[in-house]
Amino acid sequence: MAKYKLVLLRHGEGAWNKENRFCSWVDQKLSSDGIKEAKNCGKHLKALGFEFDLVFTSVLSRSIQTAWLILEEMGQEWVPMQSSWRLNERHYGALIGLNRAEMALNHGEEQVKIWRRSYDVTPPPITESHPYYDEICNDRRYKCSDVPQDHLPKAESLKDVLDRLLPYWNEKIVPELKSGKMILISAHGNSSRALLKHVEGISDEDIMNVTLPTGVPVLLEFDENLHPLGPHRFLGDQEAIQAAIKKVEDQGKVKSTEK
Repeated sequence: MAKYKLVLLRHGEGAWNKENRFCSWVDQKLSSDGIKEAKNCGKHLKALGFEFDLVFTSVLSRSIQTAWLILEEMGQEWVPMQSSWRLNERHYGALIGLNRAEMALNHGEEQVKIWRRSYDVTPPPITESHPYYDEICNDRRYKCSDVPQDHLPKAESLKDVLDRLLPYWNEKIVPELKSGKMILISAHGNSSRALLKHVEGISDEDIMNVTLPTGVPVLLEFDENLHPLGPHRFLGDQEAIQAAIKKVEDQGKVKSTEK
């Protein structure tokens, strides 16, 4: 019997997910399909009887918008929400805005997989000449963060994501979880993967093969010591979920027409 439960998910599809571009810290709203994913997620969680007490999101709109839509579908709009940059997507540095399939064509699928999925490889940092530098680095939302703006990352590996996420997990989320609250975390592909790596003890090598599709809730169950009772479980139509996972994995491959 689980002592604590937590639902984690990657936000619904954003416009740049649809265009297969590295979105990272560029603030994008959900696509029309992403809105449907979030609403369907809310309907499914409602049907399963989930009642949330607290929601955590990143400070990026697609994360917050997904949470809003889920709570609306569940009739739980009143549930308090807390947002932190520490749940943001991984900062992809100079890769932000680039198309993954085109990069696979130019640099090889294996190199793109390393940039996307490896644990400790950091891409080149974003510089002032980057077209999205000002939009990201001078964004007003980061004036409210718990570190000075000039100390925020300019590029991150998954290890870096975990390093900046862990203080928030340990100091903010875990105490709420242990107080008995049912928590929803609406985050991103890499911040969610980093958290799964930590709580499930996934190795540096195996984390490369952990894929989270957009808008699919993941159930985590813990004992009284916050040890997982088993591997994370995707909630929903398993066949559709596996197809969505394959779609994400194929994003870093050369399109068949270009091979």
